[in-house]
Amino acid sequence: MGTWIVLIVLVAAVAAVVVAVGNGRKKRAAQQLADAREDALRWYERLGGQVMNLSGDAPAVKQALVDAGERYNAAGSQLERSTTAKQYELARETALEGLAYVRAARVALGLDPGPDLPPLAGARAAGQITKDREIDVQGHNYRASPQPGNATPYYYPGGRVAGRGVPAGWYSEPWWKTALVAGAWGVGSVLVFDALFSPAWGDSGYDAGYNAGFDQGYDQGFDQSGDMGGADPGDYGDAGFGEAGDFGGGDFGGDFGGDF
Repeated sequence: MGTWIVLIVLVAAVAAVVVAVGNGRKKRAAQQLADAREDALRWYERLGGQVMNLSGDAPAVKQALVDAGERYNAAGSQLERSTTAKQYELARETALEGLAYVRAARVALGLDPGPDLPPLAGARAAGQITKDREIDVQGHNYRASPQPGNATPYYYPGGRVAGRGVPAGWYSEPWWKTALVAGAWGVGSVLVFDALFSPAWGDSGYDAGYNAGFDQGYDQGFDQSGDMGGADPGDYGDAGFGEAGDFGGGDFGGDFGGDF
């Protein structure tokens, strides 16, 4: 009889521990969800206030504010649908993108851009334009610049688009948007991308965390068998360097250096 009592007490104690652990996990998960929601809301509300309080007639200002407004609307829709911490993190990232456009608009207005923002996912590896660029592709002129202007009114905060890194900077037109929508680069956009960021330009106009990404991809390619991981050099394309957080295409070689 005494043995049964001991067993019952032990089972009850184990059950109590299991319930307590489960309740603790639920509370932590609920707290993490609430924290993620509040963080996303904080950046979203900040973006809304900035969008409403800025205006300007210059093309670069108008376009940057249009893009910021689009991110504000998108972040709001994401927040309404979010039910997990990950979804709130994505809404936060969208709001931060909008604030990056707000900073660009402030620069175009000649104002202090304000405090730095948390880094956007992928933006560091994509780098940024540091010198004016002008190319002709299929009879069409494209420009890129570190500064806003009437000829370069479209800002991009930097990031990976369909596996390739588009540097932060000002552009004559948003040639990367097709890839953003479709999830893949069209032939025309690839030609523009390769021409703007070709190593043939030498010191070619953008600065990035490219060397670290390139070195990592290079090392990963060789470390398994000493012969590029068994891959044919001509097959690298997006698969060879894309996972290294660099520019994805095998077009770039190793000649980018640290200052474009």
